Amino acid sequence: MSTLVTGDAVVLELPPAGLGTRLLGVLIDVAAYLAVGVAAVWLFGFTFFVLDDAALSALVLVLVVLVLVVLPATVETLTRGRSLGKLALGLRVVRDDGGPVRSRHAAARALVGFGEIYLTLGAITAPFVLGTRRCKRLGDMLAGTYVVSERTALVRGAVARMPPHLAGWAVSADLGQVPGPLSLATRSFLARADGLSPRARAELGDRLAADLSVLVSPPPPVGTSREDFMAAVLAERRRRDLERIAREQAQLDRLRSMTEHARGD
Repeated sequence: MSTLVTGDAVVLELPPAGLGTRLLGVLIDVAAYLAVGVAAVWLFGFTFFVLDDAALSALVLVLVVLVLVVLPATVETLTRGRSLGKLALGLRVVRDDGGPVRSRHAAARALVGFGEIYLTLGAITAPFVLGTRRCKRLGDMLAGTYVVSERTALVRGAVARMPPHLAGWAVSADLGQVPGPLSLATRSFLARADGLSPRARAELGDRLAADLSVLVSPPPPVGTSREDFMAAVLAERRRRDLERIAREQAQLDRLRSMTEHARGD
């Protein structure tokens, strides 16, 4: 679902995954990673009989870190926020601004998750998930991420449309890095502007347009209305995000094709 990671906060329309679903996903992941660990021990088991205590402790520590930290972080990075458990249950990790997670986010979640999930058996996870608005565990809070459920059917809000007379300007404009909350607030404003009082519409629209204008260069043509300006920014950012997603998917497809070809040889 590529539209879930666009910059205009489309992902925020999906609800955060609840504790029960996340717990089941974690159990699936734990089973998978433990299976990998058991396979590694079986594969290199003969070395355990020739090592002294210090070397054996070091080897066990390395295996634990690789299986329970490095492997989960790598999987979430390569799959753009999914693991085996999340894939099975229709879950995905996203950034707070709705974008796809990067390696630093996945690494932070995995490092904290090692202590939060494995060392404490999840005892400190439930209070955080139940007590935060987006059902975040401690690792999500430190990484700036949360988990969404992609299988929940919701009524989607209207997507901002590009005003035809601003299309040429928007293509070449530097739209900056619009924060997720500002993007969401702008999109929400455009969706419900007709239902606001004239005064509230003007005040809120002016404030949002002013916040956006600081991040956009060059400014729109003289005489552009604030709402057309906001719609153009959101529509262009969405177009660019979809193009980026398509490029990334094409790169993944090429890499997958090369890997399959190499295996065939």
